[in-house]
Amino acid sequence: MKQLFAAFLLSVFSLLGQAQSRGLPDFTELVEKQGPAVVNISTTQTARSNGRGAQPFPFDEDDPMFEFFRRFIPRQPGVPGFPGMPGVPGEPREFQSRSLGSGFIVSADGYILTNAHVVDAADEILVRLTDKRELKARVIGADKRSDVALIKIEATSLPTVRLGDPNVLKVGEWVVAIGSPFGFDNSVTAGIVSAKGRSLPQENYVPFIQTDVAVNPGNSGGPLFNLQGEVVGINSQIYSRSGGFMGISFAIPIDVAMDVQAQLRTAGKVSRGRIGVVIQEVSKELAESFGLNQAMGAAVNAVESGGPADKAGVAAGDVILKFDGKTVNSSSDLPRIVAATAPGSKVKIQLWRKGASREVTVVVGEIPEEKPAGRATRSGKPAERAANRLGLLVSELTAEQKRELKLNHGLLIDDVRGNSARAELRPGDVILAIISRGTSTELTSVEQFNKLLAALDKSANVTLLVRRGEMQTFVTIKGLSDRRAE
Repeated sequence: MKQLFAAFLLSVFSLLGQAQSRGLPDFTELVEKQGPAVVNISTTQTARSNGRGAQPFPFDEDDPMFEFFRRFIPRQPGVPGFPGMPGVPGEPREFQSRSLGSGFIVSADGYILTNAHVVDAADEILVRLTDKRELKARVIGADKRSDVALIKIEATSLPTVRLGDPNVLKVGEWVVAIGSPFGFDNSVTAGIVSAKGRSLPQENYVPFIQTDVAVNPGNSGGPLFNLQGEVVGINSQIYSRSGGFMGISFAIPIDVAMDVQAQLRTAGKVSRGRIGVVIQEVSKELAESFGLNQAMGAAVNAVESGGPADKAGVAAGDVILKFDGKTVNSSSDLPRIVAATAPGSKVKIQLWRKGASREVTVVVGEIPEEKPAGRATRSGKPAERAANRLGLLVSELTAEQKRELKLNHGLLIDDVRGNSARAELRPGDVILAIISRGTSTELTSVEQFNKLLAALDKSANVTLLVRRGEMQTFVTIKGLSDRRAE
């Protein structure tokens, strides 16, 4: 009996040992080996106050958040710019805006990958290594469409990360993020892959990896590792209603990022293919009406006259099933596949037209480089001018900007405040028209725009036709400020 009981205990302990070995993974070795290649990135940007004894808060006085910050942020007596405290109103002042992010070293001679939004418009970039060294960095190139940037520090024999293949990553697999959330260097968080190939609004060129890894402000640009200690992605975005982590984060696949950095390093920009079509998703109902056996592909709504697709014989009403041999399962696949194709390439397109499959050959064009027209070429300093009733600082397009953008009218947004910031307008956007009370008016001057706004009631909703890059979209702003244009 004793022998039987001993055998039973031995089997139980064996099973417990096996269960323990199959439990949560141990990340310590991964962090020890790969952590030194992860860096903290801090940026500084010089800005100007509005000269009204203004607040150092990112909110206009009309914004409800301004009152919250005025009440609950500790005041510093004697510091100009704090509401209700001594200052020098009426005189614009310069101040420095600082932000934090993460990055990782991809070559021993100092090349570092991060997010484009981490280093965007920075006057100074400082990289802090795990050995406490702080080195200034310069931007080799940044691609806003993929949110990837390549920066360089002057150093040698640096630790580097190992790169993995995100294509073999499986949903449910463990992944680890290392970064600097809220400035806490080399913080480690872990989770699983929630989904692959995610498409996000206004993000057409990246098949994001979705995870439940805790990612917060400051993690942007940091690496996402698999359990083999290989980088499979760059942490880029979170889905949040509070501004903090809510269980959903997105990473740029490392193969996409490395292709971008290779082009940035050699050419200073990224070339992407285009064919000139407007597409939509093929629903089950559309598939039935087209005679398709299943809902797949990209339905062509319109074809750019004289564009690559037009020259190849693609027509509105076609469904693109394959591009260059790659299956288009959903409409979101097509922009990524086309963009990844070298401009000038001759590519086969498999179409579905009038109940039958056919094939055409297209010569891929190139997407024009996105130029935020207001950044480098605008005149005047935004802070020296007053915002209009929408909280926008706008200027008229120069002749050069009109040529670059191929526009004959429109107003350039130089700065965004108040309600307009919540409407996701950005500096560099061009407002083409204002729609109110059922009437659309093309905008040709700042004076005209301000007069149109001045005639509207405070409770009026204003819809703007906005040009951003190559895309046009309608943006509605709810409610106007009491202030008239100054």
